[in-house]
Amino acid sequence: MGVFTYETEFTSVIAPPRLFKALVLDADNLVPKIAPQAVKSAEIVEGDGGVGTIKKTSFGEGSEYSYVKHQVDALDKENFVYSYSLIEGDALSDKIEKISYEIKLVASADGSSIIKNTSNYRTKGDAEIKEEHVKAGKERAHALFKVIETYLVANPDAYN
Repeated sequence: MGVFTYETEFTSVIAPPRLFKALVLDADNLVPKIAPQAVKSAEIVEGDGGVGTIKKTSFGEGSEYSYVKHQVDALDKENFVYSYSLIEGDALSDKIEKISYEIKLVASADGSSIIKNTSNYRTKGDAEIKEEHVKAGKERAHALFKVIETYLVANPDAYN
């Protein structure tokens, strides 16, 4: 098994507490409402939303994937850190055993956010991950994040 780690960092004009509420704590409700073409539904399959919870996300029409299940690995509401692992679904190919993510929101000097994302791909055997596969996933995730950010800018009273 190989492990490939990718890190990305970008900024948002939204402060960490508000962004964390929308991006992590209420994403299962918010994203299907504001981006139904990307996410048709998100639901808890097992657990109470905390560590160990398993969630199923069904993607919208036109997506190359139909669904994924992920498990919450860590949820630190005070420090704005969320970790989860994809454990099932068609986004996991015959080469990938598991993908783990950690999202950390850090306040910048002006009160906006720095979003730090670490992705760990665990491959089956000695399979390698193609850079374009990772890049495409990052682009989809960033586009979805921008939809959330745009919603928060347009709705300044939401998630305060």
